[in-house]
Amino acid sequence: MTERGAWLSFPDAPRIVVPPPGPKSKALLGDQARWETDAVSYPHAFPMAPRLAQGSTIEDVDGNRFVDWVAGISVLNLGHRHPRVVAAVERQLELLWHGLELPTEARVGFLRELEDRLPGKLRNHARIFFTVTGGDAIETAVNLADFAQGKHGTVAFSGAYHGVHGGVVGLTSGRRYHATSAFHGGTVVRVPYPDPYRPVLGAQDGSAGTISYLEHLANDPHSGVDAISSVLVEPVLGEGGYVVPPDDFLPSLREFCDAHSIPLIADEVQTGLGRTGRMWAVEHAGVTPDLLCIAKSIGGGIPLSLVAYRDDLVKELPRGFHLGTYRANPLALAAGTEVLKVLGEGDLLDRVRKRGAKTVERFRSMASDHRALGDVRGRGFMIGTEFVKHRSTREAWGERAKAMRSALFARGVLMHTCGAWDQVLRFMAPLTIEDELLERGLVAYEDALDSFETTAPSRIPAMIGRAPQGRHRPPTQPGIPAPRGPPVPSRTFPE
Repeated sequence: MTERGAWLSFPDAPRIVVPPPGPKSKALLGDQARWETDAVSYPHAFPMAPRLAQGSTIEDVDGNRFVDWVAGISVLNLGHRHPRVVAAVERQLELLWHGLELPTEARVGFLRELEDRLPGKLRNHARIFFTVTGGDAIETAVNLADFAQGKHGTVAFSGAYHGVHGGVVGLTSGRRYHATSAFHGGTVVRVPYPDPYRPVLGAQDGSAGTISYLEHLANDPHSGVDAISSVLVEPVLGEGGYVVPPDDFLPSLREFCDAHSIPLIADEVQTGLGRTGRMWAVEHAGVTPDLLCIAKSIGGGIPLSLVAYRDDLVKELPRGFHLGTYRANPLALAAGTEVLKVLGEGDLLDRVRKRGAKTVERFRSMASDHRALGDVRGRGFMIGTEFVKHRSTREAWGERAKAMRSALFARGVLMHTCGAWDQVLRFMAPLTIEDELLERGLVAYEDALDSFETTAPSRIPAMIGRAPQGRHRPPTQPGIPAPRGPPVPSRTFPE
């Protein structure tokens, strides 16, 4: 039970006062549809217009309050408007907003704080290269590795998502992203990611098959690969389906890279900063990458990204090696310094590991009663629940996952899909979510599962309106609307 006065979120969420999207949300969605590009996607998944956010909750313009299990796609690990981050940004607002590359107190203070938080051998032995977005950080890291090695050829894995801007789109595995990009630079060597649930190269038995294939690519003069300049990996697949690889994968990958003098790049854009219950996901395996890509939660919602690379990787970089006007914005740096401090204090990460393990068990318990839920996996607060048509064939069921997303939305819980067929619902709530809100979300998830079986009783009414102990109970909420996925006004968004 979260202590009285410790709540960061709206205590009465989820609260549905009008079936979403309500009339005010519909009006704003219609205005957006008239003026903004067809390429936007999130209004299709979550047709509502946010007005205010607190902690792990969002209120829309119609007064509905949602439990947020999306967290800006892992951007808000500390939740919306964490009071300490807000205070840090407000202090910086009175000083400086844009400072180029000059050594401001915000810049040096961030670097000092980050140095103590880096994993393994990077700690106190790293140089920092500031960038703007996650994709920008990945592209910079690959360029750094290529420059250091004097050759081109990046190993990237199936299911990988490393951004879609510029040349980095080639490192992302999804064909749909390649089809809309005019930039196809770089040399990418694609290797199957060791997925124990959908195994290729024997991944159900560990990572030996993947490493053997990499050895073939590196050693066989007829492998078809001319050079390997770096290996780029997500410690846990993000957009690819929240896939946790076998425990031996990262250590074996580190050994392979060391044996062939190949830099290892860890993309911790989504897995980093406490998401898996450690500051960095590579720490679960005791592995130190040569380059570490950091973005998303580091800015607390303000764009900020960077690459931390081994200080002996390159002797010297030419000035202007990689440019960007908004790199290391002072407001973002102030937020980032406070994010690092909050994550490094107390028992927050320990609680994420423990609560995450319990949450996995809750989802697995639900899977025992619902055969459409084929697999549950995860670390910390990075949990994937995969839907299949048949457990024996493991045929992906993206339609059911998206129907679940709509059913949860109608119940006041935001949860998003991922995976090659959008068949995985991913739990990525803020690490600071209150125990009661986590429980209400789990009850809503199970109720949504039950809603596809007409005989199942609803568990939701008993949860709606429950306030934390010691607080005034909010008014009783109206009934939860039936699951549905209402269209955005004035436009049809194709799936």
